[in-house]
Amino acid sequence: MSIEENKFELINFLKKEYKKPKVVVMPDFFFDRIVNLKDNPDNVSLKIDKIIKQSGGSLDGISQMDLKGGNAINTASALIALGAKVTPIVCTNEHGFNKIRSHLKNAPIDFSHIKIGKKASLTTALEFDFENKKINIMLRDLGDLENFQSSDLIEEDNLLIKDADYVCLFNWAGTKNHGTELAKEVFSMVKKNGKGKTYYDTADPNSNVKEIPKLLEIVLKSNFVDILSLNENEAISYASLMDKQVLKKGRERNTKLALYAAKVLAEKLTARIDLHTSSFSASITKTKQTNISTFNIKPLRATGAGDAWNAGNILADMNLLSDGCRLMLANAISACYLTDPNGNYPTQDILIEFLEKN
Repeated sequence: MSIEENKFELINFLKKEYKKPKVVVMPDFFFDRIVNLKDNPDNVSLKIDKIIKQSGGSLDGISQMDLKGGNAINTASALIALGAKVTPIVCTNEHGFNKIRSHLKNAPIDFSHIKIGKKASLTTALEFDFENKKINIMLRDLGDLENFQSSDLIEEDNLLIKDADYVCLFNWAGTKNHGTELAKEVFSMVKKNGKGKTYYDTADPNSNVKEIPKLLEIVLKSNFVDILSLNENEAISYASLMDKQVLKKGRERNTKLALYAAKVLAEKLTARIDLHTSSFSASITKTKQTNISTFNIKPLRATGAGDAWNAGNILADMNLLSDGCRLMLANAISACYLTDPNGNYPTQDILIEFLEKN
């Protein structure tokens, strides 16, 4: 189908009642502070260097925003805005629990599966302008997340997981000490005793680089994962361990290389590979490939785009939309989020309006 045909089909879909998936999201919630530096990294470095040489000081006029964060909670929020029934199994402290409850107070959510520990997870995201796009560097304190494991799940959690339409795991590197074991246990439980699909977005794995080969062998190469959602960097990181050509080409990381890497993964793994980049998204299996360009927008932030994208991907998959429409819906939700001044996720009506204008 053409872009216009995809858009027409998608708008008609959104104007009707659609299936609302039951989704379990795990395991991260972060307190996020977004620092929008509105400059390129070199200029920011020069300013910081000058302040250091004068023994300290301030950089004023820096736009900052405090948000709830974490891949799991962000994806949940985007899905809830579109009517999905989402249950978070995430770890945080008492303050984090109250924050989640406050943020999602109007949503029909069961908060009883949230694990309350001593230390919350914190992120300060530094956002830069670089080569006509926004990039971010995330400074993270993982808190209790780094020790989260399958033994933290109780029988009620397991029953919930088995009954879900989608069981989504995020932030493998954040679950630093037990992430591979967690994915293996949860996803294998779904495959043995559950009814739904498994959805994996590991986020950037490179902060736990020594453990990537183990993740690849035990989880990604298994038949536990139905959908593997990746950005450019993640696709290249995993494919470089499976194809020497990726390493040879990997000096210049770009979307062309990312697409090649995604094809390598689709050939080697059983999961469907869903790639999202700033310029296009793609869905690839051993027998099929679909690419859809992203919308031409001026993003207000860099952080959280992938979480919004995942929500659209899940909702469209549940409703058996064509690959082109599925990718377009995911792109549209991400674009709406990136251009919303307050970082809100779009409703059905907002999505329809966006698609009709773009």
